[in-house]
Amino acid sequence: MKQDDPTKVDSDSSTLEVTWTFRPRSKHRGRVKRALEPNSEKRNVEAGNVPRLSRLMALAIRFASLIQNSEVSDYADLARLGYVTRARITQIMSLLNLAPDIQEEILFLPRTTTGRDLIKERDVRPISAVPHWHRQRKMWEKLVKDRSRSKQ
Repeated sequence: MKQDDPTKVDSDSSTLEVTWTFRPRSKHRGRVKRALEPNSEKRNVEAGNVPRLSRLMALAIRFASLIQNSEVSDYADLARLGYVTRARITQIMSLLNLAPDIQEEILFLPRTTTGRDLIKERDVRPISAVPHWHRQRKMWEKLVKDRSRSKQ
C-alpha cells in the first residue's frame, strides 16, 4: 500500500484504521436563499391543504397525458413507476370518466383547513361508474349537498 493511504490494514493484527474528514453542515442544505427585493410582491399562499381528491384528479389528468404522449405505454407501466397496483391506477384513472364540469369542481375544491376532507375519492367512485353525465351531475350535487350539510 501507499504511504499516504488513509486506510491501513496491519497484517499482524486484524485491525483496520480509517480516517474521516467532517465538514460542517450548511444552514440551507444546498438550497439557495433568495432575498426579496423591495419592489417584489410576496407570494400569497392560502391556508389549509389541497384536498386529496383534487390531487388525485390532477394526477389522473397527468397520467392520461403521459400515456397519450407515449411517455408511458399503459397503466401497468404507471403502476410499476408509482409502486402501486394496477387496480389502484385504474381507480385513479376512473376519475376521468366524470363529466368535465365535475372534474373542474373537483380540481378547485376548497382547501381543508381543519379536520378531514369533506369529499373522499371513495365517495366519487360510484359516480364515475355511471356512463351518463346528466346522472353523474345529479349524484354529484347530492353528494356535495349532503357533505356540506354534515359540515355545519
